[in-house]
Amino acid sequence: MKRTNRQTQTHTLPLAALPVALAAALAIAPAAAQQSQPPAPAQVCPTAEDPNAPRPPAADPATELDKVEVRGLRASLMSAQAIKQGSMQIVDAIVAEDIGKFPDNNLIEAMQRITGVQTTDRGGGEVSTVSIRGLNDVTTTINGRNIFTASGRSVALQDVPASLLSSVEIYKTRSASHIETGIAGALDIHTHRPFDFDGRQVVVAARGIYQEQSDNTDPNVSALLSNVWKVGEGRFGALLNVSYAETNYRDQSVTAGAMVPFFTDQPPEGFVPYQRIDTMINGQEVWQPGLEAGLPFAAGSTLPVNGQQYEYLLSRDAIFASDFTGKRERPAASLSLQWAPNDSSEYTFEAFYNGYRNEGFNSLLFSFVDWWGALGDDPAQNIEVYPGTNVVKSRQGIGFPYNFTSGDLSTGKTDSMLYALGGKWEVGDNLKLKSELTWQDSEFESDFFAMRADRVTREVWVDFNSGRGIPAFGFVDDPATPDIDESNAADPAQWTLAQLYDNANYSKGDAATFTFDGEYAANWGPVQRLSFGVRYDDRSASEGQRVGNDQGCNREVLDCSFASADGLQSINHGFFDGHSDVPTSWVVPDGHYIRDNADYYRALYGRPTSDQLVLTENFNVDETTTALYVQADFATDLGSGTFDGQVGLRYVDVDTDMRFGEGSASASASKLLPSVMLRYGFTPDLMLRLAYGETLRRPNFAQLNPNIIYVEDVTNIGYGTASGGNPNLAPTESKNIDLSLEWYFSPGNAVYATLFRRDIEGMVSDFRRRVTFEGYDYILTQPDNASNGELKGFEVGAVYFPDDLPGWLNGLGVQASFTRLTSSQDIPVTNSAGEVVGTQTTPMFGVSDSSYSVVLAYESEKFGARLSYVWRDDFLHHYEAALFANPLGVYNKPESSMDFQLSYDATDALTLTFDAANLTNELTQSYYEYPNTHNFGTSLFSRTFALGLRYRF
Repeated sequence: MKRTNRQTQTHTLPLAALPVALAAALAIAPAAAQQSQPPAPAQVCPTAEDPNAPRPPAADPATELDKVEVRGLRASLMSAQAIKQGSMQIVDAIVAEDIGKFPDNNLIEAMQRITGVQTTDRGGGEVSTVSIRGLNDVTTTINGRNIFTASGRSVALQDVPASLLSSVEIYKTRSASHIETGIAGALDIHTHRPFDFDGRQVVVAARGIYQEQSDNTDPNVSALLSNVWKVGEGRFGALLNVSYAETNYRDQSVTAGAMVPFFTDQPPEGFVPYQRIDTMINGQEVWQPGLEAGLPFAAGSTLPVNGQQYEYLLSRDAIFASDFTGKRERPAASLSLQWAPNDSSEYTFEAFYNGYRNEGFNSLLFSFVDWWGALGDDPAQNIEVYPGTNVVKSRQGIGFPYNFTSGDLSTGKTDSMLYALGGKWEVGDNLKLKSELTWQDSEFESDFFAMRADRVTREVWVDFNSGRGIPAFGFVDDPATPDIDESNAADPAQWTLAQLYDNANYSKGDAATFTFDGEYAANWGPVQRLSFGVRYDDRSASEGQRVGNDQGCNREVLDCSFASADGLQSINHGFFDGHSDVPTSWVVPDGHYIRDNADYYRALYGRPTSDQLVLTENFNVDETTTALYVQADFATDLGSGTFDGQVGLRYVDVDTDMRFGEGSASASASKLLPSVMLRYGFTPDLMLRLAYGETLRRPNFAQLNPNIIYVEDVTNIGYGTASGGNPNLAPTESKNIDLSLEWYFSPGNAVYATLFRRDIEGMVSDFRRRVTFEGYDYILTQPDNASNGELKGFEVGAVYFPDDLPGWLNGLGVQASFTRLTSSQDIPVTNSAGEVVGTQTTPMFGVSDSSYSVVLAYESEKFGARLSYVWRDDFLHHYEAALFANPLGVYNKPESSMDFQLSYDATDALTLTFDAANLTNELTQSYYEYPNTHNFGTSLFSRTFALGLRYRF
């Protein structure tokens, strides 16, 4: 078997067929004999491209390529490019380089090199959030079927193992035949099927992945078994794909607390110098937390107290460090059975399972730094402010601060199953039908068991920004106590056991879905194809919880010290790897130990034991969706080029019944969604596309829950938080327009650019107001369709492998992309009573102004290598809890990652691999809107290195 660019041909072809075979393998435009058709290359891999899009013309039977199997990096890129060029919609794709070899550790990391795709929320040894052109409302389907996790609208993409995937398509525009949700776009994930292969396939793969921070090597293994048998006049195929991945991780972070105002050395009467300023004084509001821009921080800024203006300083109320370790497991399996009794019909049964198991232990060290009553004789000498501001940068000599540590053990478990049974039929020469019935069920369970220890220590110093936005702090030894070193937070004798927390949650979701689609080859003048279909989805979701109120250690019942039990103390070491001057070790109650002895501690703290624990349902929602669509494909010659397109309508009707405790509510909505796609082919290799479509984002089920949950003040800030939903929330609507130009200038090489705009109405934003419940103050947050937004920008990308490089340089190539975005959303501003007093324009969440990706690739007969670098600008990540917010928005600083991959084909059957992620060991940082003065947190995540092998039988 001759190998060319590591792309293998599975059948011997006659000499006359070689040019056509090569054209198909390299994903070139259609045959020259079909110049009147729009560019549409032959497919070199299985793809779930829009089934109603125009198909490329059939090749001559004498020269048709029976099968091309994707192997190698360049072949993978070519196959992805073929999908992009041949689709009616604007689509990008990722194709597995070989069976069981997706390009990265997980799907999300593989997507970060796709044009317009950004990823974030790295933690636990992986990234967990993906956005398309800045928006993370992404609809995900697997083999065309909508999937979700538990009670959510979307699936946890990081739970889908990369080793089970054959390809992923990222739809940036949609036709009427697509599911209407996901204003960001849609992902269609494809798993392997037996008919993808000619006969038997057995592939096993194993990797050992070393996590640098946790100092563990974890297994990632998979196996695929597939075969196809001739049955009578037809054929039958069976495929089983299984996967197991384990990750031991360690994440470390240091964070400056909330920014709050303090008096200067000239406070009002009745207050002491540098005393903290409460939001309410003598029944009058002095300042309001949760303002978008926060309090002014120019030098000399004032606040009203008792009818007069007084200058204030802004400083943090706390400093804390988190050392989070854990173990995560992800088992998964895919079963596919296919039967084709004849050439005109085919039946498929599939089952897909993915699981998630996680046990995480957070060792937390927390110190208040807001007690200004013990600052020494000349406290002004111990305070450093940023020049020209009233913002405190560092402080020395903070006397007798309250500290606590907390050992928090959290566990999570997900089991998701999807079953599908369907068929497709050719009825006569012009009509094709297909139908499918799917059922899926997904459950998530989690619990949280934690114990605190506390002390009042002698003194703490803090520099909220010791350099590069990283906080530093430490405790000071008291010379009057030579037997005790107060600077040592790892000394168990200095701590007293405190509160116990015992919480649990569950969320469930299931859905039964029926689809029926038809495609009629009309050939009515320019109208070539008429497509139609119906989708009926019956979805339910529920959530529940159990909350154990914190309660202090009762000295009359138990010994409130670490000496009370062997195994109760946990001491970490080597924290933060020398990146800042912070404590490197401290003691916390061991979360694993107290969890193993949970009922013992529940009884001592006066809590219900396990046989008495009950989870209360928060809500239960039933939602039925009926969708109908019709669309027409047309094509004609126009001038010297070809002109084709697709026009469609999708009608959606949604009925929702909601139950919340003793209450209930119902809602219904319907919408007619048009879509238009126009393509003009100047030549078979140069194409212009124009698309218009409308999409929806439905509220999360939890956002519909009107019940209010109150969380008491746990940090002594003076008020708690409360949250509730809104059963009257309507879907968010987006009108989308895209214009792209694509040039496929040589086999496997292309340049493309897209302009786009999203006008979004009815975005959900949170209203906040102060309420009193059972004698305590809370900041209540509830959502409403109160915001509109606009997103526009452009993206450019290129793939280029020169064919004429000399010697060993032959095989060198580059893949690059750049995205520029501009976003805005109008957020209503409310006062403390919840009344709208204005509008604030802010960026949209998760949108970076700029992002880019550069991949340097090399491939030879035996070797394949890739060095990639991705970068994204800073962006608004989320809103802080209202009681801490000053200002409200939490932004992430620019993020980047450099990764490297190497593969070596030891034989035709055996491939060895090496992978490295986050090579430059980047820090992840955040800030409150103003990066130079309002830095927030700094996190250290692990580099990973992996060795693996893949063997084909």
